[in-house]
Amino acid sequence: MKETILLFNAPEKETLLRIEAALFPLHIRMKRISKENYNQPLGSLAGLKDVLPAEGSYEGPELPAPMFIFCFLSENRLNQALAALRRCGAGPFPYKAVLTPANSTWTAPDCFAEIRREHEALHPDK
Repeated sequence: MKETILLFNAPEKETLLRIEAALFPLHIRMKRISKENYNQPLGSLAGLKDVLPAEGSYEGPELPAPMFIFCFLSENRLNQALAALRRCGAGPFPYKAVLTPANSTWTAPDCFAEIRREHEALHPDK
């Protein structure tokens, strides 16, 4: 599978351009996910054939902040992508995850809620 980053609740144009410029030299595809597809399983959005798409479209609220899901990147490539995102000065982006078999059936709101819980547990003062 092609190295892909799923981006939910994309930031404004200037920040988005910085992100794209940071990732361009790495040849990692960034796929912006529209709000109406937030009910789709992450694995389906990433192109996994064994994760079936959901019926209908999402009608809930927008995610509170941008969220990145890194798909099909080796550890080295993930570290390169994270370093590029830090260097571009567009962040910080606290809501990031790696696509795994355990979360491939989650929706974007489910994943965001889990990342938020983990983030708050690690940083209770924020």
